[in-house]
Amino acid sequence: MNALLIYPEFPETYWSFKHALKFLGKRAAQPPLGLMTVAALLPKSWNKRLVDTNVERLRDRDLDWADVVMLSGMHIQRESLVAIVDRCRARGLHTVVGGPIASSIPAEELKADRVVIGEAESLMADLARDLEQGTTKPAYQATERPPMETSPLPDLSLIKMHRYSTMAVQYSRGCPFNCEFCDIIEIYGRRPRTKAVAQVLAELDQLRRAGWREAVFIVDDNFIGNKARAKELCMALAQWRRQYKTSFDFNTEASLNLADDPELMQLMRDAGFVSVFLGIETPDESGLIASNKLQNTRRSLLDSIAIIQSYGMQVMGGFILGFDTDREDIFDRMVDFIQKSGIPIAMVGLLQAMPGTQLFRRLWREGRILDAGHGDNTGDKLNFLPKMDAARLVDGYRSVLKQIYSCEAYYERVKLYLSRTQPRSGERVSRQQWMTRANVRAFVTSIVRQGVFGPQRWSYWKFLLAAATRYRRCFGSAMTLAVMGYHFQVMTRKLPKELGENPLHRGEFSTYS
Repeated sequence: MNALLIYPEFPETYWSFKHALKFLGKRAAQPPLGLMTVAALLPKSWNKRLVDTNVERLRDRDLDWADVVMLSGMHIQRESLVAIVDRCRARGLHTVVGGPIASSIPAEELKADRVVIGEAESLMADLARDLEQGTTKPAYQATERPPMETSPLPDLSLIKMHRYSTMAVQYSRGCPFNCEFCDIIEIYGRRPRTKAVAQVLAELDQLRRAGWREAVFIVDDNFIGNKARAKELCMALAQWRRQYKTSFDFNTEASLNLADDPELMQLMRDAGFVSVFLGIETPDESGLIASNKLQNTRRSLLDSIAIIQSYGMQVMGGFILGFDTDREDIFDRMVDFIQKSGIPIAMVGLLQAMPGTQLFRRLWREGRILDAGHGDNTGDKLNFLPKMDAARLVDGYRSVLKQIYSCEAYYERVKLYLSRTQPRSGERVSRQQWMTRANVRAFVTSIVRQGVFGPQRWSYWKFLLAAATRYRRCFGSAMTLAVMGYHFQVMTRKLPKELGENPLHRGEFSTYS
């Protein structure tokens, strides 16, 4: 059996980092870890190929080789996924679709012959047997959430590692919180499940043996969902790094209550964590309460962020506009908060009511759902009727992006972050070597594109001078953020100057409630 695994393309968005990746000579941020894991679950006797359309073209000869095509993706990849399914079906190929998208969009709209709903570990053996015997069912749905111990080592042999800026390892699934707009808890549950420490170290050993020496993203939805287990892993990671004298740096996602645990923050620092993405959402506490983001309440958000930054970790933040509680001053408050936070990478998006979430079900009952959405919260289309005038909301959203990603505002946030995280004089710095081939290439490209031909050359050179003098002990981080800022600046320049068509998107959909 020849199994062709295909990962659909992501559209160009603030999340894609497309324009920054070009500086590094990379084509995508991370490989498709889910499909690499699925490949490892398939029979060893099968022949397997993986095509990530974010880094290479899907060729006719790939399809000619295949007996079955397996696709996985997220909601935002829907358009690309359906186009690939249509192309496969036109050639008479059997198609199987899984991943998060299969849990949120009706099977008939994915157009695949078979869908896999839920986590693959408990389903792939039955699916593979039925494919071999020609007795497949229309849908395979997991009846339980499998323990993480059943997840195999991902098949690294299927990807072209040099085309990615970061490798990915998954340690846990699920999150203990209950945010109304989140689909993670609906798909993976509220009881965090973790891999054994030995499993994670085995995956890192595999990457090390394959020659990887750059960043690794721990792709958990909430790395600290089980704090005791996270501490155990961090201690093991620190020992592993010492043993192999590796320069791996780690990035992950977590919740803001990380700031409440100094021991955990120090352990993460010792383990090599250099950045953490936090869902901050809004500076308006009434919005946090209404959306059940209670872990962010009863605290100073700004103080919590500064505490985490003081442990040497860059905070990347997720923010949302469009809550029912948002008032006319929310846009100015959002800009002011982001500037004071020292969060350079502030991902501000419009609220999306994702199918399967508590938010979608509530808005459905209220008659406010327009369609299933598109998964891109950085676009300018709403899939529900907001309390605020829709045109005002989208116009205010664009205004926030234009303000926070102006060169001056962005570089001010970077400098504030660097001032909080810069190692003190005499403090030993244990971090990934910055002067790699890819980073030298990025630095030279940055000088040319931002310093010579960039529209904000003066702001860039002022920042570069500050980085080389006041923040020289973290010059690598400064230049990395300058390059990432280029992506956001390009994307922001592409924003329409005026509101075009109606921001209320009324697409076709069946029943998602």
